[in-house]
Amino acid sequence: MKQIGTMTGVDVAYRYDGACTLKMETRLSAGNVDYTSVETGEMDNIDDYGAETSAWLGYDFCRSRETRVIPYAGIGYRYLNDDSQSRVTTTGALGYKRESNYYYSPLGIEVMTGAGNGIEWGFVLEYDYFWKGVQKSYLSGAVPSYNDLENKQNKGYGYRISLRLSKQTADITGVIEPFIRYWSIQESEERDITYSGILIGSGVEPKNYSMEYGVKISVCF
Repeated sequence: MKQIGTMTGVDVAYRYDGACTLKMETRLSAGNVDYTSVETGEMDNIDDYGAETSAWLGYDFCRSRETRVIPYAGIGYRYLNDDSQSRVTTTGALGYKRESNYYYSPLGIEVMTGAGNGIEWGFVLEYDYFWKGVQKSYLSGAVPSYNDLENKQNKGYGYRISLRLSKQTADITGVIEPFIRYWSIQESEERDITYSGILIGSGVEPKNYSMEYGVKISVCF
């Protein structure tokens, strides 16, 4: 199966540049996605929303020059809610709510260089080390007699690439940043599926991947 859609959001961050660089960031997003599956049909306009927060610490190896080179490491959390409860696909399959929870460490490098007149350009490359994940599937939202599943995910990785162009004035800095974000998560551990308390099988969250691409426009004070 696959889901494709458009998300919009807001990003709030705090950054301190001194002997070391500290950055804390929170991103909220929402939108609608369309579901397609060979086995269970199609469903359009599924409500999706997510939240992500991270903090990292880095060191600028070129603080006295026009170019900044900042390797960094930190910790992050990603949440995604996909809610098709009370919806039915084109083949009659019942939808339910799903929640993804990822815990990870961002490991990356930020490079920016001056181009004169307050203009800077550069890039960010980041590898996201996946510590663990928890996938919650609320099957009871489709059929009340089913139990809800909570599958642990133990293996995966992510990466992020962005290009950055900024223009600094006396009071603010404007930034345009095209980006790609990618996650690849391996199959989860199994959990029992019951119907009215009777064991009828087991369920897993299969191997999956997700990709986001877009443009972030920022104003920095």
